[in-house]
Amino acid sequence: MEGLIALAVLLVIVLIVLVNCIKIVPQAHAMVIERLGGYLTTWSVGLHLKVPFIDRIAKKVILKEQVVDFPPQPVITKDNVTMQIDTVVYFQITDPKLYAYGVENPIMAIENLTATTLRNIIGDLELDETLTSRETINTKMRATLDVATDPWGIKVNRVELKNIIPPKAIQDAMEKQMKAERERREAILRAEGEKKSTILVAEGNKESVILDAEAEKQAAILRAEAKKEATIQEAAGQAEAILKIQQANADGLRMLKEANPDNAVLQIKSLEAFAKAADGKATKIIIPSEIQGIAGLTKSIAEIAADKTEK
Repeated sequence: MEGLIALAVLLVIVLIVLVNCIKIVPQAHAMVIERLGGYLTTWSVGLHLKVPFIDRIAKKVILKEQVVDFPPQPVITKDNVTMQIDTVVYFQITDPKLYAYGVENPIMAIENLTATTLRNIIGDLELDETLTSRETINTKMRATLDVATDPWGIKVNRVELKNIIPPKAIQDAMEKQMKAERERREAILRAEGEKKSTILVAEGNKESVILDAEAEKQAAILRAEAKKEATIQEAAGQAEAILKIQQANADGLRMLKEANPDNAVLQIKSLEAFAKAADGKATKIIIPSEIQGIAGLTKSIAEIAADKTEK
């Protein structure tokens, strides 16, 4: 009975050992295997079996891209300004064996290497260049770290400057400078707006004067044309009246001629015409000798008519 129990315990122990020797490596992972303390192989994705008590898993490695945010590091610029700069490093393990045996603490090594590289780069730049050259700094740091981490089986994909924190006095000076710049731009924009407004007002006044002048010109032309038309119509009316008078006179003469009047009738008509002329406002009238004879003749005719009446 005791032998059966011992055999069962042995079988359980063997089963546990066998189960522990079966390993499954998930996606984007790797395992570094050692045999008797020396490197044996690297397991990739899949099912693997190790020799009990001889092989062991030395290191489990994540092959996905990783991100490490390092705390701010004090750096000094070329013009002796001390700033605090923190960086973010994106890296990926490309060789698990080198990563396991290349350096004792890879993350600490990358942090220290990042700090020293950053100090070297910033030391060649002035404050203004540091604030405006982030892309250049990122590129230089990535190239330097990528070369330095190759022996560790690490590839640095990107390096970003997360924050650049200058001293408080520099920040105050920069804020004052930015405020002055904004005020200057505001003054320029205001002056340009007032200039454009003045130009628009002047152009409006100019166009108004031009339009008023053109309107006055058109009005003068229309008045002149109306006056001309009235004068023409008045002259046409006077001419027509003169023509009618002359026509009437001509008709009268024609009718008089057709009537074949004697001398006495002619003399009476002349006397009537003289009477009309004398009826004006002239103070002096020159009486022709013919009119005087006609007057005597008229008197004689009147006396003869009176005598005939008495008889």
